Amino acid sequence: MKRINLIGLIALLALVVPVVSFAGQLTLAEGINKAGRQRMLTQRMVKAYVQMGMDLRYRKSERQLNAAIYLFESQLKELQQFSANPEIKAGLSKVRTLWKPVKKILTAEVDRARVEDLRAEAELLLKASHEVVLMLQELSGTSQGKLVNLAGRQRMLSQRISNLYLLQSWGFEKEPYISDYNKALNEFDHALKQLSAAPENTAKIAENLKEVSLQWGVFQHSARLKKGEYIPALITRSADKILAQMNVITGMYAQLPGK
Repeated sequence: MKRINLIGLIALLALVVPVVSFAGQLTLAEGINKAGRQRMLTQRMVKAYVQMGMDLRYRKSERQLNAAIYLFESQLKELQQFSANPEIKAGLSKVRTLWKPVKKILTAEVDRARVEDLRAEAELLLKASHEVVLMLQELSGTSQGKLVNLAGRQRMLSQRISNLYLLQSWGFEKEPYISDYNKALNEFDHALKQLSAAPENTAKIAENLKEVSLQWGVFQHSARLKKGEYIPALITRSADKILAQMNVITGMYAQLPGK
């Protein structure tokens, strides 16, 4: 595997892991948060790979990719230690199996001819990772669990929108990338409205969601595609800002009293 760049790893951890919890100390809400972060990483790794292929901030993208690979594997181990029942254990075993072909492509030389294979494999990994989150949410049986899942999914959508935008700007202007891109934009917008209206929101959560809404409004204006006109560097930076904001909010939901 490529050498993990320590600076890149620290940067990623600072972005998506503001509070580190150990496996034996995880609550169900924290487990949902961590499992949900795995969904985001499936999309972030594709994004970083495409950035490298496009030679877009290559070294920074390489650091992001290596750090994301490391974090995905370390969190998977932690979740497997935490998993609460046989169904969740089986779901995590499926994730580990599906991770292998994704990692194989990610750790080889970047190749434009392999990017669609990577995306297809990452889609399977995303689906399996999402199923684990849903099992954990069902096990929690709380509105808190639903909010942690919904807010955590916004992190994934920020990176999904970003990688689908990049794919189109790299010449893959075709289905299913176009429809998946528009669907992800609509899903993020709808979920943001749901979260903003949640009665469980504290004043601090509401304040942070308002900041995301402002950032999202600017992002939407920039992210509406015009054929042949792309601003990939701006889009990826803006998506990463939203990722960081939503990660903080997801952590806040995870710290609410369970009910």
